[in-house]
Amino acid sequence: MEAPGQMRHALEFFRKATPALREPAAEDGAGIWELVRACKPLDENSMYCNLIQCDHFSETCVVAEIEQEIAGWTSAYVLPDDPETLFVWQVAVSEHARGTGLGSRMLNGLLLREACKNIKRLQTTITQENRASWALFHNFAANRSAPLKSRPHFTQTGHFRDRQSTEHMVTIDFSETPGCTV
Repeated sequence: MEAPGQMRHALEFFRKATPALREPAAEDGAGIWELVRACKPLDENSMYCNLIQCDHFSETCVVAEIEQEIAGWTSAYVLPDDPETLFVWQVAVSEHARGTGLGSRMLNGLLLREACKNIKRLQTTITQENRASWALFHNFAANRSAPLKSRPHFTQTGHFRDRQSTEHMVTIDFSETPGCTV
């Protein structure tokens, strides 16, 4: 409570708690599943899938917590046949944490981990209509002065039997930019 006559600066009303980034644990699976379900248009995986990601791929996944609640999730893995490429499966940010740069913070934090020390490029797939994901990855590439390339990868007709939009393979190659490091 403020002392009488003491006013708070207006910016204090808009401050948000700093998110804590950490590796997930299997116990986070259900909470992550709920977050992803709330983040349209992301695909809802099964709760079991999120649990496996937390358990088997914890070194390349990130949970962001704000005041002990899951506010962000990034699932990724190093490609089995290309140990220099990190494939980002999903980035989810809760509604109350959007616009804070949390998606980029999770990606940056992930690339600093020991499991990603040999990563030279990042890949993900994005549907054309997912503007938030396009903005995130364009900004991420621009902040690293790295080129972003995209091309249709899993097509609506050829792969999804017209049940889902085409997924475009997005590649951000850090090795193509002199002085750019992960």
